[in-house]
Formats: sequence, structure tokens, C-alpha cells
Amino acid sequence: MSQQQSKQAKKIVHTISKHEIPSTLIKGAVMSAGAQTGKSLMSKLTKHPLLILGIGIAAGYYAHKYRKEIISSVNSAGEKSKDFVLQQKENIEDMVAETKESD
Repeated sequence: MSQQQSKQAKKIVHTISKHEIPSTLIKGAVMSAGAQTGKSLMSKLTKHPLLILGIGIAAGYYAHKYRKEIISSVNSAGEKSKDFVLQQKENIEDMVAETKESD
């Protein structure tokens, strides 16, 4: 390996170690901490069935309380998805018509 190639390799390693490795380490540490927290939370939940019951009751209460908003949000998302699909279908039909015209 020539001296110039060696310098380029060191520069690349320095750039990688300077920018990518710390962000990768941070992401890995956050994911590990999240997994550990989730694991400890789940182990506590399985040991306390009344806590699970309480969480279920609270979730049911809020789902019932905000049921109209939830239903309207779901319906709105459904309408938007239908509009999106129709728009994409029209775009595809236009592209097919253009290709047929060019032939």
C-alpha cells in the first residue's frame, strides 16, 4: 500500500469514527436501554395482575370517553386512503394511455 493510499485509509477511518460510530453507539445504547426498561416493566406487570386490570380499565374508560373522536379519525383516514388510491389509479391510467399513444 502506498503512502497516499495509507493516508486516504486513515482519513476514511477517522471520518467514520468521528461521525458514524458515535451515532451508532448512541442508537444502540438507547435501543438497549429501551429493551431493558420494557423487560423490567413487563416482569413487574406479570407479577401484579391488579396493575394489568387497572391499566385495562383506564384504557377502556378513555376509549369509551373518546370513542366518537376515534371513530371520526378512523373514518377520515379511510376516506383519505380511498382518495389516495383513486388518485394513484388515475395516474397509472394516464401513464398507460401516454405509453399507448407513443407506440
